[in-house]
Amino acid sequence: MNYAGRINSFIFKGGTVLDAIKEYRKMNGLTHLEFNYPEHIAGYDLNDIKEAMGDLKVNGFAIRWRNRFINGNFTNPDLQLRQEAIQMCKDGIDACRELGGSVITLWFENDGFDYPFQLDYEKAWDMMVDGIREVADYAPDMKISIEYKPFEERSFAMVDSTGMTMLLIEEVDRPNVGCTLDFCHMLMKNDSPSYGIAHAARRGKLFGLHMNDGYGKQDNGLIFASVNIGLCAEFVYYLKKYHYTGVVFFDTFPRREEAAPETQANIDAFEKISHLIDEIGVDNISDVVSKCDGVSASKLILSLLK
Repeated sequence: MNYAGRINSFIFKGGTVLDAIKEYRKMNGLTHLEFNYPEHIAGYDLNDIKEAMGDLKVNGFAIRWRNRFINGNFTNPDLQLRQEAIQMCKDGIDACRELGGSVITLWFENDGFDYPFQLDYEKAWDMMVDGIREVADYAPDMKISIEYKPFEERSFAMVDSTGMTMLLIEEVDRPNVGCTLDFCHMLMKNDSPSYGIAHAARRGKLFGLHMNDGYGKQDNGLIFASVNIGLCAEFVYYLKKYHYTGVVFFDTFPRREEAAPETQANIDAFEKISHLIDEIGVDNISDVVSKCDGVSASKLILSLLK
């Protein structure tokens, strides 16, 4: 499996982007890098980043619009700001391609609403669809991947669930548009993470993963499989069932932990569960699933606790 870690895990503790890359090169099993654009690229020479990477590869960029776009990204009522948000995606695509990346992740953090009567829902939806099409058509060679989150930064997000994400992808109707599923975001929505994988993967639209864990009330960003081991194991099983070959990005928040061992703990947890599922066998697990029986499912989960 291919793994990537979170650059901000190091930056928020006083490091730089180049410091983070240096630490990631030391880790066992980490293969790729993920950057936020423009915050991790602005002020750096791309050649310096390439040199620092060594054998690591770039999976992609996540676009971050931040405070200037507080009233919306692709749905901003200020049409000049909206076009700037779209242009930022295009600029990020150009830089990502130069570093060898192939995935642009779009989390529409400011596209949503807080009050009744605040938003013309149909108009906003059409603005979002048109904006994504413009980005997708700009770079048909890149994967444009939509990441949903039910709330934060807005009280209600325009793209708030697996189902809404799949509806948006269908309406955008571009072959290079798919989704990135964030485990904590799915828990926040009370979506079943593996049910989401099934919907996205069977359509060939699972372009990325943000792996973490939490309690579902907020975006906890805890170490993978530290809380919901049964759901996490099921998630890995479905990745194997649908032959996922992309990158597993660990979007976790080591606020009190040291960044390097926390990232390694994520990799080790994922690898451990992956090996246990291989030992039991995907076909054998599928046989249990086919029974539609809670007792058999519970026994399967306990068998993973070796």
